[in-house]
Amino acid sequence: MPVTRLLYPLYQLGNPQLRLFRPNWFLTLVRPGKEQPADTVQFRIPMEMTKYDVKNYLEKIYNVPVGAVRTRIQFGSNKKRNHLYQKVKQPDYKVAYVQLAEGQTFTFPDIFPVKDQKPTEGSMEEMQEKFMEDEKQRQKLDPRRGGVTEWFGL
Repeated sequence: MPVTRLLYPLYQLGNPQLRLFRPNWFLTLVRPGKEQPADTVQFRIPMEMTKYDVKNYLEKIYNVPVGAVRTRIQFGSNKKRNHLYQKVKQPDYKVAYVQLAEGQTFTFPDIFPVKDQKPTEGSMEEMQEKFMEDEKQRQKLDPRRGGVTEWFGL
């Protein structure tokens, strides 16, 4: 399938000399499921995009030095069924593994760091923590009932 042609107006006298051309596609940075080397980054890309397009895209637009690009096509899931019990297939997609140039590494930023400090007295976090502890205690099964649930009367 050919890539669509950019439709932009032809140059006419008086048009601005500086134009910005955006690409027809975009890359989605994906956190890999399996451990990968520090210099490898995983992207989800459109099916029409080739490994040469990926390399040029990253080098020209984002100035990222790229060493190598490997791509694969991931088959979309075919197990889901809709309300009429008909199989519903998820669309296929392409995955690109970009190996950065020598000496370059990439690590995902820690967006949600784990807090090690105790909540202060009377704070919202402390009240939520106390409430959750009380709920866990209330939902524990009675050991005298021998594993029989509460709704089953004896």
